[in-house]
Amino acid sequence: VNPLRRLEWLQAPETAQRYVDAVDGAALTELAPHPYTQVEAAFREVLSKRRNQSLVVSGESGAGKTETNRQLMRYLIWRGKDKSAEDVLTQKIMDTNPILEAFGNAKTVMNHNSSRFGKFTRIHFDRRNWLVGADIVTYLLEKSRTVTQSSEERNYHSFYQLFAGASPAEKQVCPEGRPLC
Repeated sequence: VNPLRRLEWLQAPETAQRYVDAVDGAALTELAPHPYTQVEAAFREVLSKRRNQSLVVSGESGAGKTETNRQLMRYLIWRGKDKSAEDVLTQKIMDTNPILEAFGNAKTVMNHNSSRFGKFTRIHFDRRNWLVGADIVTYLLEKSRTVTQSSEERNYHSFYQLFAGASPAEKQVCPEGRPLC
């Protein structure tokens, strides 16, 4: 499998629907291994027991944790969507991720978009199981990166984005005349 080739069927609505249609836990585990298996099982626990659930996404640098997290969020948002409501809330929740990543991701030797922090994303549903909001708690921010990094690495993306629109005169204000972009 080419890791750089998108496999659209993995994220297709029909794929997600198969995990919803699996009648019980046994049927769910008989489907092909997929993050949807875990997220559907957690969503069913919320529905049946009314207790919070957590999913932990871990792995080495470049293993796909960020993309997996996006897929899990999309799935939960899709499962908990008020079918009559507009997608404004859904879009707002999904749009927060790139903003947060700019403040916590940096180029490393292993990965050009490596998360240098942990995050805990909570997705909130009401009693009807409709999505009503989300919040994100960050932790373990790699503070040393703000003052130094190795020659093959870069600081947090947000620093480069902030100064990308700076004029040449503004860029000269940098200490030691070092360029920011």
